[in-house]
Amino acid sequence: MRRREFLRTLTGVALPGAASAVRAPRGLKITDVRVVVTNPERSPMGNFVLVKIVTSEDGLYGWGDATCTGSELAVAKFIEEYMRPVLIGRDPMRLEDIWQTLFHHPYYRSGSVHMSALSGVDMALWDIKGKVAGLPVYELLGGRARTKLLTYTSVSGRDFREVEEGARRMIERGYKVLKVQVRAPGLESGYAVPPSERQRAATEKAHQAGVPPVETWEPDAYVRTIPKLFEHLRKTLGEEIELLHDVHERITPSQALWLARALEPFRPFFLEDPLRPEHADTFRLIRRQCSTPIAMGEIWTGQWDGLFLITEHLIDYVRHDLCHCGGITTGKKIATIAEPFGILTAWHGPSNISPIAQRANCHVSLSVPNFGIQECRTNWPDAAREVFSSAPTYSEGYVNIGDEPGLGIEIDEEAAAKYPYLRRYRPLIRRADDSAWAY
Repeated sequence: MRRREFLRTLTGVALPGAASAVRAPRGLKITDVRVVVTNPERSPMGNFVLVKIVTSEDGLYGWGDATCTGSELAVAKFIEEYMRPVLIGRDPMRLEDIWQTLFHHPYYRSGSVHMSALSGVDMALWDIKGKVAGLPVYELLGGRARTKLLTYTSVSGRDFREVEEGARRMIERGYKVLKVQVRAPGLESGYAVPPSERQRAATEKAHQAGVPPVETWEPDAYVRTIPKLFEHLRKTLGEEIELLHDVHERITPSQALWLARALEPFRPFFLEDPLRPEHADTFRLIRRQCSTPIAMGEIWTGQWDGLFLITEHLIDYVRHDLCHCGGITTGKKIATIAEPFGILTAWHGPSNISPIAQRANCHVSLSVPNFGIQECRTNWPDAAREVFSSAPTYSEGYVNIGDEPGLGIEIDEEAAAKYPYLRRYRPLIRRADDSAWAY
């Protein structure tokens, strides 16, 4: 039964456009939980873990995204073996109760695998709730607080000139905020920058052998380079374009303080993830000695992680990934916690989460009062568009979504099956002396 026919059955009236509000059918139950792992791009970071929750009402189901790059099959197995038995027979409308049940059920709880699995289930339940109500999820969260979402895209290069040229192309497309990354001198690779041909070949060889590739990282050259990049871009691009940078937790607390202070004259939009979560207490060093805005959170796995960074106002943006922190339910709670402290949202929206999660991000961002900016991928290849019916749309520096009920996205399962899981591992980050380093 099509969605509109299903809603007409419940309400007894024809629905010419967007569905009217309806009551959930009596005795509605979860009858199945399915996991689809697909990689439409056939890329190392492109395995998506999708969750489908099926109900007792014909044609009523929901989709969620439980992607956790590097642990995809562990998350899929966790859902199938440990969450599905708990979910079968439950009322999908009791979303908060299900969230609490799934969180506490393992006893040894939290962590990226558990919380990614829970996130996917949570998104799928919100999708169902919106479809039953005949409303987009953002309406259930309080309605639109804005009509569109400021966004940014990443620009990287092997040198300053490449970054500048890429930035100019994105400015021509209307972007008002850019994340800029550059490869540091003497390094074969780095976070989100083009690797050397030698590194590229070594990475491909490791993938073919089924083992993690290895990248060498030295933070000193990197820390010295980034302020020079910002200086170059301010001179060549001017003051109007907003610039931000992602450290990706690859430096020490003292290096992070030095970098934040060195960037201060160039007025960055924010400095992202300057410290590892294990060093969270040292955010006080940065806050006490400079005014560079700080964003943090994509590696956190719940609303409790980093809580004191919010309550002590040691950061300016919360960067949780709704695929890892508990889904839409947790995202709304985190935004509410952050609001009284004047801290804004900047949900993690990289290319290695699916359009389902990208849309979930937008639903929360549209509805919260303390929205800051939304990272969002929009350049999906044809294969991904074959699997996913929609994704957020981009226009002149902003992204947006429509008013379809639920999350507003459907999955072609036959198309997804054409692009199965591709075994690829995140790189191992090593120092020049062959000691382990943070990713």
